[in-house]
Amino acid sequence: MMKFLHSFLIIVAVIACKNNNNETTSSVNELAKDTINYTNVQWLDDTIQEMGKIIEGQELEVAFRFKNIGKNPLIVSNVSAQCGCTIPETPKEPIAPGKEGVIKAKFNSANRGGSLNSKEVYVDANTIPARRVLVFNVEVLKKEN
Repeated sequence: MMKFLHSFLIIVAVIACKNNNNETTSSVNELAKDTINYTNVQWLDDTIQEMGKIIEGQELEVAFRFKNIGKNPLIVSNVSAQCGCTIPETPKEPIAPGKEGVIKAKFNSANRGGSLNSKEVYVDANTIPARRVLVFNVEVLKKEN
């Protein structure tokens, strides 16, 4: 009986922790959608970046710096990419008014040689418009054998 009670308490604790994390994530997303919490962003880097040339197989890191010029914390709720060859990072914490942040992404050029690649990174935040499209262009040269 004691073993059953101990197992039951562990399961309840795990479920409570999971629900708490979901509630936190949910409340952050709801906060980002509430128009009273909107803020303004100034992009410190061009939102369209020319990255030059790389050799097929190389990984390229790109960064888009920004500053929260509004009166409310900037909540970046999601950062996604156009395709699986580009892996973006979503800032973990809200960006306070007056502070700077960065949206980073890694581009894998494997099997993309011989072409100009134009990739989009989508940033969803508590701003108007709610989605900003960031673009980087890179020419991938075929790898010589």
